[in-house]
Amino acid sequence: MTATPHSSHGPLGGVVVATALPYYADPAAPAGLAVDYDRYAEHCRWLVDNGCRGVGPNGSLGEYSSLTDEERRRVARTAIEAVGEEGIVVVGVHGPGAHQARYWAERAAEDGADGLLCLPPTMYRANDREILAHFEAVASVGLPVMVYNNPIDTKVDLTPALLAEIAQLDHVVAVKEFSGDVRRVLEIRESAPSLEVISGADDVVLESLLMGATGWFAGFPNVFPAESVRLYELARAGRLAEARALYEPLVAAFRWDSRTEFVQAIKLGMEQVGRFGGPCRPPRGPLSAAQQAQVEADMARALAALGKQAAARSADPQRPADPQGQGDPQGQGDHRGQGDSRTRTGPGTQTGLQRQAR
Repeated sequence: MTATPHSSHGPLGGVVVATALPYYADPAAPAGLAVDYDRYAEHCRWLVDNGCRGVGPNGSLGEYSSLTDEERRRVARTAIEAVGEEGIVVVGVHGPGAHQARYWAERAAEDGADGLLCLPPTMYRANDREILAHFEAVASVGLPVMVYNNPIDTKVDLTPALLAEIAQLDHVVAVKEFSGDVRRVLEIRESAPSLEVISGADDVVLESLLMGATGWFAGFPNVFPAESVRLYELARAGRLAEARALYEPLVAAFRWDSRTEFVQAIKLGMEQVGRFGGPCRPPRGPLSAAQQAQVEADMARALAALGKQAAARSADPQRPADPQGQGDPQGQGDHRGQGDSRTRTGPGTQTGLQRQAR
């Protein structure tokens, strides 16, 4: 895979989907569930065909910590081969120590990844010096690195002041910001202006984009890829009224992206739009009956609103052109995957909304 050329907003912006991972029952596999690589490849292609700029294998949503080493590498290779030249692949290289994260970074580079997503040391509350050493080891591999701030799960906060230091490392180009505090977007842009700020939490994505985030490393685009790209482009084009109208009915579903059961909720959402979600490996168990009912209700509200909006657009040919026609709101230069005129539709590439309306 050829790396995306740098542009004014960096190489890792746009809508990149943290991909969910499908399994099938196999008594000989870990926890009785084997990775379905063929179905995963199809899902990666579907996301890019529906306008997403790329995919992110081996993140938390991809259950990387429940995979064997062999599975983890094969998942990344599958995504890279499936997407080809049509999009970018940002591989998760999270690890307890710098040597482990660097190992996965080296494997990703060998396999043709476009970039790396990396948490601070996992399973240990590292200090600032240790965090810098961790990211320096990963960055030394030479691929563009997106550091990942998730203080909820890691108990380590990459503050704007610390990010200003991390930004001095060669090849660190972006931060996935998952603190949930939208004030951080401007603080990071002020403290570390060379870093691309990527929204990491679905339920504050519009607020983050309006404050200057240039990407969305996303969960619910596994469910709504085309609609998520439209939301991103409306926000980047400054079409606030349209962006709010699209965003507000989705937020109840999007909030699941910031909850403990986010993987199970997103997989259930995929099922509700006709995609395969399937089970999770331990430690993740099934949703409770109450949780399942709430996800289904939140998804039903989202689908109903999207159906009404699609019908309104179809009935009014004088509505403003799609935001893809607003110059280059992503500032990406290279449009592989996202906002590309090659975006295809049809039985193999329909969004959940299109299937609902059919």
